[in-house]
Amino acid sequence: MIFDLAIAVTLKPVVNDPQGLVVRSGLEQLGFDGVSDVRVGKYIQLKLEADDEDAARVKATQMCEQLLRNPVIEDYRIGLEMQLEPAATGA
Repeated sequence: MIFDLAIAVTLKPVVNDPQGLVVRSGLEQLGFDGVSDVRVGKYIQLKLEADDEDAARVKATQMCEQLLRNPVIEDYRIGLEMQLEPAATGA
């Protein structure tokens, strides 16, 4: 089975986010009131082949733990969706 993965990597809440502060300031300067707690992170999208959803989630977690995030300063969230097989066309 093929799975679509969407992985969001963000700074931990205790880590200062200077990019987030700049974005918030820019939004305020553009007149967008009420914006707070802006955090800037990474969005990683990929396709993954696995036997089932549990196996895909385990692989995705291993990817995050071993490469995609810095465990000292970043957290991650995994979104997972199975790709639907294309409909067979019969003659």
